[in-house]
Amino acid sequence: QVQLVESGGGLVQAGDSLRLSCAASGRPISMYAMGWFRQAPGAEREFVAAIGWGGGATSYADSVKGRFTIFRDNAKNTVYLQMNSLKSGDTAVYYCAADDSRSSVLAGTPEYWGQGTQVTVSS
Repeated sequence: QVQLVESGGGLVQAGDSLRLSCAASGRPISMYAMGWFRQAPGAEREFVAAIGWGGGATSYADSVKGRFTIFRDNAKNTVYLQMNSLKSGDTAVYYCAADDSRSSVLAGTPEYWGQGTQVTVSS
């Protein structure tokens, strides 16, 4: 089993940048595809980005493509989400997730979830 803890959220202004971190414990994340999801108030949780085991295969939601970058450091057992040019519409709780199947991450049904970190973007 793997435990995931997100950090790096906060209150920023539109146009600012933030980097979220997801630290894993229990098992090496090199065994897992990793993803980021978000849930805004009153909305369903949605896919943001995913990355394969080796870091070469990345996928993004259209709404963040070109602004967000997912990357991983397997040596630190951590996955990151670099968020640039933030907009008010990016305000949400951001969740890290893991699964040994990249397809499950892309489908929004990963086995492991973190507890989330709040990102608030003021306009």
